[in-house]
Amino acid sequence: MTEKLKIAEETQTAASGRWPAGEDPAKRQQILEGAKRVFMKMGFDAASMNDVTREAGVSKGTLYVYFANKEELFSAMIESERAAFVASVRTALAEHDDVETGLYDFAVSFITHVTDEKVIDAMRTVLGVRDRMPQLCQRFFKGPENLRTILCDFLQQHVAAGKLEIDDLDLAAGQFLDLASGSFFKLRLFGSMDRPPPPSEIDRVARGAIRMFLATYGRHPGSTALNTSSTPSLG
Repeated sequence: MTEKLKIAEETQTAASGRWPAGEDPAKRQQILEGAKRVFMKMGFDAASMNDVTREAGVSKGTLYVYFANKEELFSAMIESERAAFVASVRTALAEHDDVETGLYDFAVSFITHVTDEKVIDAMRTVLGVRDRMPQLCQRFFKGPENLRTILCDFLQQHVAAGKLEIDDLDLAAGQFLDLASGSFFKLRLFGSMDRPPPPSEIDRVARGAIRMFLATYGRHPGSTALNTSSTPSLG
């Protein structure tokens, strides 16, 4: 499709009254999906806005209505990915009344996410431009704070229910994130592990993290410990 045809098509869509220019969530998502494919394939520096228009199938004019520049587009893409993950974790935790089952699902989701190839590539991309765009790097790595907030809320519920004894929720949440990540994240980020850990290793680390966490913060340490010798169905 030529540039003129793209513009005409998008103008006609806007004229139909469905969405004002720059506010169509489906169009925005279409651009973000195209941008994700471009950035993951080419990296931040090599990618251009022209590459994104071709991949997303939109006109350059439409692209700039939604995103002013490549930095803004990349930030929006990262935020969209993180928000989707955070929302999924929040939903998973909300479904659990049992501390151990909730922590287990949280840990498995967290480890799986932070060791995923696309996530690691995105982190390396951001780190590569941190000197030139420190704000972009800061926005990217604020993700764990969102996870910490969600985990704090979950822990607070179980403190109130008398299942946990925690004086400093923020500290406890950070400790569990560190325990759950194990050494996988650093090994993946710095290239010492060339692929994500297998499910059996994720399970082993998650269960070890829960065992250590509950040894400190459980109301009755050891009374409801996980069976770490196998992988039972939790919940």
